[in-house]
Amino acid sequence: MEEDISIINSNTRKEKIKSFFVNNKKKLLGFLIIIILLTISFFGYGEFRDYQREKVSNLFYSTVIDYEKNNKEKTATKLTQIIKLKDPTYSPLSLYFILDNDLISSRGEINNLFDILIKNTSLEKEIKNLLIYKKGLYNADQISENELLEILNPIIKSESVWSSHALYLLAEFFYSKDQKLKSKDFFNQIINSKKSNPSIVTEAQKRLNRDLSD
Repeated sequence: MEEDISIINSNTRKEKIKSFFVNNKKKLLGFLIIIILLTISFFGYGEFRDYQREKVSNLFYSTVIDYEKNNKEKTATKLTQIIKLKDPTYSPLSLYFILDNDLISSRGEINNLFDILIKNTSLEKEIKNLLIYKKGLYNADQISENELLEILNPIIKSESVWSSHALYLLAEFFYSKDQKLKSKDFFNQIINSKKSNPSIVTEAQKRLNRDLSD
């Protein structure tokens, strides 16, 4: 008797399972198709991304290799194109090359390229902080105190490895403006901060002892 009941229950379960698949075959098929498409899309996107990065890499290296001092405009155009592609590796390298070789004279254009990288490109935190510092350094001799502070504040208020570099830039900025009290304050911030770069601390101490001692 118990064996008969067990067989009936087993058959009932099989019928329920069969009925479930029959009644929901369209939904199940649709779900399976979605899973397959998502899988294809994921791997396809990965291959596309790798292909795109290889294209950007090839464009960057071919541009740098072909660079000639009498062909600045063409090189600048290609490197600007790479920056606008917002690649996390080759876009910053392109801007560094432009700056190192003075390929673009327009300050507004350079600042726009900085902003593309800082505001719109997915970068590692310290790479972005380095770019912020370089933007401050690039503009320091042409902008006001408030403008320089606005650029550098994201680094100064962070735990960035570039924080002491930004403080040193500000200290030198105020020293050049003959605002020695402000300059001294920023040099002291470098010395008193545990996160400061040791080399920057040494230079700050030298500056204080040489030019700002009481």
